[in-house]
Amino acid sequence: MIAKNNRLTIIFAIASLILLLPLVAMQFTSEVNWSVFDFIVAGVLLFGTGGLIEFSLRKIKSVKQRVWIIVGILFILFLVWAELAVGLFGTPFAGN
Repeated sequence: MIAKNNRLTIIFAIASLILLLPLVAMQFTSEVNWSVFDFIVAGVLLFGTGGLIEFSLRKIKSVKQRVWIIVGILFILFLVWAELAVGLFGTPFAGN
């Protein structure tokens, strides 16, 4: 049981470190200009993805299925992130 909680802690720590990158960058350059809403959206995406990955690791027994599902989760994260960042697909989701 300790290993599962430790893994979740590591996943959420990595998500937190990723969220800290733009916060630190904002202190040194005006090119990074995130609002509170940007941090909230990024946090939901990162912590949601981490939670889904942890859920997959706990519930799916087959290693092959586990790998494919985690790759799919990460692929969806990157597609949503790219759409929000630059409007890759031009959907209203990104504000276009």
